[in-house]
Amino acid sequence: MLKLDLSRTIGMVKEEELKLAGPFTELALKTTVEKSGAGAEFLGWVELPANYDKTEFTRISQAAQKIRDDSDALVVIGIGGSYLGAKAAIEMLGHTFHNEMGKARTGGVQIYYLGHNMSADYMNEFLQIIEGKELSVNVISKSGTTTEPAIAFRVMKKYMEDKYGKTEAARRIYATTDARRGALKGLAEQEEYESFVVPDDVGGRYSVLTAVGLLPIAAAGIDIVEIMAGAKDAMDHYLTAPYADNDCLKYAAARNILYRKGREIEILVNYEPKLAFFAEWWKQLYGESEGKDGKGIFPASVNFSTDLHSMGQYIQDGRRHLFETVLQVGAPHRDFEIPKDEADLDGLNFLAGKTMHEVNTNAFRGTVLAHNDGNVPNLVLGIDQLNARTFGEMVYFFELGCAVSGYTLGVNPFNQPGVEDYKKNMFALLGKPGYEELARELNDRLK
Repeated sequence: MLKLDLSRTIGMVKEEELKLAGPFTELALKTTVEKSGAGAEFLGWVELPANYDKTEFTRISQAAQKIRDDSDALVVIGIGGSYLGAKAAIEMLGHTFHNEMGKARTGGVQIYYLGHNMSADYMNEFLQIIEGKELSVNVISKSGTTTEPAIAFRVMKKYMEDKYGKTEAARRIYATTDARRGALKGLAEQEEYESFVVPDDVGGRYSVLTAVGLLPIAAAGIDIVEIMAGAKDAMDHYLTAPYADNDCLKYAAARNILYRKGREIEILVNYEPKLAFFAEWWKQLYGESEGKDGKGIFPASVNFSTDLHSMGQYIQDGRRHLFETVLQVGAPHRDFEIPKDEADLDGLNFLAGKTMHEVNTNAFRGTVLAHNDGNVPNLVLGIDQLNARTFGEMVYFFELGCAVSGYTLGVNPFNQPGVEDYKKNMFALLGKPGYEELARELNDRLK
């Protein structure tokens, strides 16, 4: 189980404050579990690790095996929660150079992502890299009309049909969408794509443990049974453990205590490159859940020790409106010993015989002390090792912590009203029918 250490919060999260926060945090947990608060219709993820659709789970595993059997690569089309969780899992649990290693060595197909931007250069270069590969496509969209993935799927549908013909293309296209309605659901039925469900009661940023995340993860050769088992371990513990023994609730309490003291930016820190995209998933989860009604902690991330040579200066010596949550991994999959050099021109022979993980761990320890000296509170989340089970635990820990923290903050953690504003403006400027009046107003403002 994950282990939260609050001893490095430089006295800004005091034991007495944590105790006083307990009843409020437990009330927020009760609101979440009983589905009695705002956004209750999107709380299907709370018991998902125990109550997921086992029949669909089997179909996901079978589809992933088919993809591994008949394809070199899977193109994952989605944006936001429709791809972030899968990419976080694949980068954390797969080989760092997964796409370069080949299916025989990784056990999974190459994974490419499309539909998360509107860059012409990205599209053209993507089409170059997939030339000559046997492909499958997983298009992920509840409605099928979200602009970025809809454009990407329009391109890939034509590409696949030109390459394979309509019948074989349909066998290689998998749609993850609404169970009953929507443009993509209708198209999937018409073209006879195999379909998986985006549950009505699970919002996109909480959906990594559904078919949204599990199909691409399984196609990459990662054990989704273990992921779900880890999430269930976390669910069983964090939903029942008393506050004194519940690190998830303490994390939610501690970050809110710091927020009330003016620490309005939370930086998620890792010392393992494999966790870089987990931070991207986390940023969407917390930013979209808490950033509303003029409130919310701003989620940011850094990759140490790399960013100690860039962002380190600001964190150490800039404005004191931030705190860090550090993901500290206990052991690598395989360590590496630093060799001795007889000339010792770089002066590093004092490290000879030590391991990379030992150096990395002491970089972490030294940085926490330095940042504490710079008046930066650190919350340290210990992770034994990066594996499928701990990924499931981490996902559930942060999802539940986000819900509890949001309710404690006094916002609905499950809506995203602000996300729609840019879309209306974009549609108007592009000439979408029905937006003519807004288009005139915007064009006047842009003159």
